[in-house]
Amino acid sequence: MSSSLWRSALVLGTLALVGPFAIDMYLPAMPAIALDLGVRETAVQATITAYFIAFGIAQMVYGPWADQAGRKPPIYVGVGIFLIGSAGAALAGSVDELIAWRFLQGLGGAVLMVLPRAIIRDMHTGAEATKLMALIMLVISISPMLAPLAGSAVIALAGWRVIFATLFAGALISLAMTATMLPETLSAPRRRPVNMRSLIAGARRLLTDARFMGLTFIGAFGMGSFFVFLASAAFVYTGEFGLSPTGFSLAFAINAVGFFSASQAAGPLASRIGLARVIRLGTGLFAIFSLALLGIALTVGATLPLVVGCLFFGNAGLGLVIPTTMVMALDDHGEIAGLASSLGGTMQMLTGGAMIVAAGPFFDGTATPMIAVIALCGVAAFGLTLATLGVRRA
Repeated sequence: MSSSLWRSALVLGTLALVGPFAIDMYLPAMPAIALDLGVRETAVQATITAYFIAFGIAQMVYGPWADQAGRKPPIYVGVGIFLIGSAGAALAGSVDELIAWRFLQGLGGAVLMVLPRAIIRDMHTGAEATKLMALIMLVISISPMLAPLAGSAVIALAGWRVIFATLFAGALISLAMTATMLPETLSAPRRRPVNMRSLIAGARRLLTDARFMGLTFIGAFGMGSFFVFLASAAFVYTGEFGLSPTGFSLAFAINAVGFFSASQAAGPLASRIGLARVIRLGTGLFAIFSLALLGIALTVGATLPLVVGCLFFGNAGLGLVIPTTMVMALDDHGEIAGLASSLGGTMQMLTGGAMIVAAGPFFDGTATPMIAVIALCGVAAFGLTLATLGVRRA
């Protein structure tokens, strides 16, 4: 694999790392935040929902803007907004203020989802793009493995507010790397002026493309299961299973290893058996293990080893699905890759936020409601895969 591909993966992965760190490093602090601010668990979960909703909405701005102005100017503005949100969150005096600053953080962090995908599409398509996407997944895989542990250490040494100061510093580093190491990948002749007519025409084309929509929502339900897990796991693992913040961080890392290990197989598998078969395999694994875990939880009860083990293999299925659906959804829309990436990302993030809201009334601090929503996402993703890609090789 060429050195330029590794360099691109390092820069884009570091840039994309900031967004996951804003979630993963924050997770162990959620019980402590609820205690410190004197609020219920669901109020702290709202800070996650606010981040995801803003993250989803703002993607609709960054994508078309990047198609018109190039890829780098939106990155500079988005990371700047993220920096302001991080500073405000560190100083928040109430949960309502924290929700507002997290919303602003999400508005800035959205650029970190849209632009790396569009930049990849600028440079590569097909299996080569999947390899680069998987390399980026490898770079950001340190987030679910190290960020919760780092968050636990920060909480123990300095309190939860310093987490946001750390995110501020990380965003500054990624901004410097983008400015000095990332070239502009959208040349002037390929840029498209943004106007309502072109946006409406592009959006209509995407929204009426059954393949694009199907692939987008396959990924959306996969990501939705992650969001529900992110919003609930800290309370389940520390409450029902009695883990410390550090213990939760280790359990969370094990679940994440399944996803990121499998994501590295997505590119080679796509080269051998095709993108469609990779997606069918991944959603099948996700559905089987999430449904098996739900059946166990409803009959004999879920234990910590069973939850961690089944989620490990279910998330391994998602590791095949997420990068592959991202690439496959954009393959036919290279000339509007920014809009396609932002529209797809918006629908995925809003779906994830909606799943958190839908699960909220049923959340009681135990694992079963969380598992049930994850299983629902697994069934929905597999059903959409069959409807979109069929049951036989494309």
